[in-house]
Amino acid sequence: MLKTGGGKGVVETASGVQGGAGAAVTGTAEPPRDLDLVTVPARQGLEAVDILRLRDGVGPVLHDGACDTLGFLVPPGTADGWDLPGSACTQTYGGGRGSGVPPVAGTGWLVPPEGAFAAATDPAVLRAALGEAARTIEAVDRCC
Repeated sequence: MLKTGGGKGVVETASGVQGGAGAAVTGTAEPPRDLDLVTVPARQGLEAVDILRLRDGVGPVLHDGACDTLGFLVPPGTADGWDLPGSACTQTYGGGRGSGVPPVAGTGWLVPPEGAFAAATDPAVLRAALGEAARTIEAVDRCC
């Protein structure tokens, strides 16, 4: 599981904790050094990745080693107001910018920065995609 330390806080990074304010997220595929990370169960996250790829575009996405959890990189400051049940949003500091190394220790890329639509996923768009993914999963589970 991605180590997020609960709802809000700081995650363990591949290069340790680095301070400093985050840069604004632009349309490039290379993430800024400081991003927040929204973590969700893998099933819901995979549905959301598909939704985002088909419609609005997805930023870089991490998976944990056991593939139980996915993490969406979102702009810095998102953790301050994130409150979607079933998910957590934490801050990350440093780690993989330009190196190909994920910014959270013990993870790998599901959608690497070079294959992403943007440097980070828009939080409002992600929230909508996660909601749609939850409804899709609920509908499928009722049918089977």
